Amino acid sequence: MNLIIAAILGIATIVILITVVKLHPFLSLMLGSFVMAVCAGVSYDKSFDSFTTGLGTTVSSVGILIALGGIIGALLTVSGGADAIVDTILDKTPAQLLPWAMALVAFAVGIPLFFEVGVVILIPVVIFAARRAKKPLIMLGIPALAGLSTLHAFIPPHPGPLVAISALNANLGLTLGLGLIVAIPTVIISGPLLARVMVRWVPIMAPEDTKVKETPEDKSSRPSFATSLFVILLPVILMLGSSIIDLTGYTKNPVGRFFVFIGQPLEALLITTFVAMILLGVLHGHGRDKLNSIVNTSFGSIAGILLIVGAGGGFKQTLVDSGIGKVIASGIASSAINPLIAGWLVAVLIRVATGSATVATVTASGLMVPLASGLSPTHLCLLVLAIGAGSVFLSHVNDAGFWMVKEYFGMTVGQTFKTWSLMETVLSIVGLVFTLLVSLLV
Repeated sequence: MNLIIAAILGIATIVILITVVKLHPFLSLMLGSFVMAVCAGVSYDKSFDSFTTGLGTTVSSVGILIALGGIIGALLTVSGGADAIVDTILDKTPAQLLPWAMALVAFAVGIPLFFEVGVVILIPVVIFAARRAKKPLIMLGIPALAGLSTLHAFIPPHPGPLVAISALNANLGLTLGLGLIVAIPTVIISGPLLARVMVRWVPIMAPEDTKVKETPEDKSSRPSFATSLFVILLPVILMLGSSIIDLTGYTKNPVGRFFVFIGQPLEALLITTFVAMILLGVLHGHGRDKLNSIVNTSFGSIAGILLIVGAGGGFKQTLVDSGIGKVIASGIASSAINPLIAGWLVAVLIRVATGSATVATVTASGLMVPLASGLSPTHLCLLVLAIGAGSVFLSHVNDAGFWMVKEYFGMTVGQTFKTWSLMETVLSIVGLVFTLLVSLLV
């Protein structure tokens, strides 16, 4: 019972510090880990030992992947590759299919880009497309946001799925494949289909005072659509290929071993980084200094995420070493609740309390570590997806994404709840439902 109380006090400390004191999640996770360790009976002078061990382990694995993903995303953004994909799809789409096109664009562009970067790139495009097609803003905006948010929750190399995969020791390639299976119907339902209902409640048109340029920019120096799409899909292809070879038993073949090697997360993203530097940089006139500048800038954009993820790894390790995780896992096991639902519920509670999808994912995955040891490799991957689904539940006023969407779309707080918050909630529930359905088939 003392260990359960220690866990509650530790999590409560994190929630209060983030929501009431408004302290940065990195510092909040550090202090929450300290409180939990001391309350669990760890000597105060050794209370940070597990935290620093977990932080180091997480940054050395997940942190490198986040950094490489940040470089790839920065190269796509600066080179105009992301714009090339957006413009090509929109130019070839009839007006009545624009909501589906926006979901497709967000799904494609959202694979290598962090959620906030994707919003900055896509929302001005949404506003321009809505005004050009004379369609309500929500009709195009919700599909785009659903695509970005779904990728953020389910698909590596986004930080949440990566840290959950690392904590639960799940197979990344298999998680990626199953994540795509769950993500596609989730985007369809919470995006284009849900937007048809929402537009009746919030029928606002695109603002006329937007700063989005309607005059075509010089596209001669941009990478082509095919090149940009190839860079986005290359790590996905490499990681999925590795998993297929592993599952079919060709790993003892020299050629098979090589493809398994280049399909590992680190190798796949490293290869893609250099391919992106060549295809999106060198071949388009960017010299060494320019490429180094882009890489350097990308590190600044991921620093905060990297520290939060690392601190989450430290919190997870404190849970494991103190024995709290085993107590919680045995409690869940004795209650006979489905582990996937349990992981989703824990993530939902942390998400609603803190407003951070990343904090929800790292905390929930840490709590579920002991329970994960009894799951099959496939169900380990599905547990990652269930936690990811719970991590985006009900974005509200304590979430920076809530205010970002509100301001970009020019909505009131009430309108933002009726659209963005509802979409996130539907996305979370639908994602869990499809994860459970997949668990019945594999």
